Amino acid sequence: MTIEHIAMYVSDIEKAKHFFVKYFNAVSNNGYHNVSAGFRSYFLTFDGGARLEIMNKPNMSSDGEKGNHFGYAHISFSVGNEENVRQLTEKLRADGYQVVSGPRTTGDGYYESCICDFEGNLVEITV
Repeated sequence: MTIEHIAMYVSDIEKAKHFFVKYFNAVSNNGYHNVSAGFRSYFLTFDGGARLEIMNKPNMSSDGEKGNHFGYAHISFSVGNEENVRQLTEKLRADGYQVVSGPRTTGDGYYESCICDFEGNLVEITV
């Protein structure tokens, strides 16, 4: 069994698409728009075939502290090696994104960093 895709609601779908394309080399489909419901989505495909669906619909609100609620906790991207983790983390920091932790080796042996994206969602960068 494999996970087909992960989905997350975002407030700014175009900004979300740009973020994942620019920093994580995602390839986006042309998008979907259900005019009557106001629902929009993009499927983003990453190296290795993993897919993320980013979605938006009118009148959404965010309840609870980011990263500390039931549901989506973080998304993790493997970038191949420790140097790539460091380089991408520094690129994101230089572009104004908050680095929450790392780069570091965690107690369970992962080399990773964690950043907040433009909406405060946690994005882990690992080997």
